[in-house]
Amino acid sequence: MSTDPADERAANLDFLSFVDYAIDRVDQEVDEIDPVAMRLVLTLHRVTSSLVYDLESSVHRPRGWSWPGFRVLFVLWLTGPLEAKKIAELTGMSRAAVSSLVNTLDRDGLASRRQAEHDRRSVHITLTEPGREAIAEAFGAHNEREQAWANTLSKPERTILIGLLQKLALGASDAGAKRRS
Repeated sequence: MSTDPADERAANLDFLSFVDYAIDRVDQEVDEIDPVAMRLVLTLHRVTSSLVYDLESSVHRPRGWSWPGFRVLFVLWLTGPLEAKKIAELTGMSRAAVSSLVNTLDRDGLASRRQAEHDRRSVHITLTEPGREAIAEAFGAHNEREQAWANTLSKPERTILIGLLQKLALGASDAGAKRRS
């Protein structure tokens, strides 16, 4: 009984090595793929997922926050009070997700909500003083992890990568990419 070499390779994959495997397998299954584009997107997604997991598990979960919870607190910390729909836009989250998170942040005393004066249907979210203190303290630990990731690259490499990522982000609209609004 012989085993399929693809099955043997699959048994030894890890999160990042899956990229090479996926490109090889898709190339066998689908005509006319662009393996470079596939590698770019898969690698970018997997590195981003690994980075977010590291930040969430080492910095935010120990404080009782999720990654989305941190994002809402971070936006409020920097902008001040905002309508929930603007928080959704700035965090890249849905309004429903922001609403649910604000319930938790309000319950935990980190944020509060009130009806907007100009539109009774709108809600303004405000960071409380305990919330402000918590996010300011947490951001120090968050930035230490950011530095650990960034320091794997030289200063010129970081500058180049930032430029390339900005170019990719700006080019997304030319590519017709969908965005939350």
